[in-house]
Amino acid sequence: MKLNYYPETDSLYIDLSEKTSVRDREISEGIVLDYDATGNLVGIDIDNASSKVQLKELILSRLPSDIHTVAA
Repeated sequence: MKLNYYPETDSLYIDLSEKTSVRDREISEGIVLDYDATGNLVGIDIDNASSKVQLKELILSRLPSDIHTVAA
């Protein structure tokens, strides 16, 4: 899973899978779910993210994997 924030557009994309999105559905104003060819959720796009989610802090708890930080 990857979280990518784009300050120039104030959007946050949560990439849940390496699979390609072929279909999307807006579930709320500015929140779009992306799906692959078999209907699995592969990503979440959040417009105006700074007003919808807390971007200043990210807490990861009990994840069964390695955590990597990539500098912007």
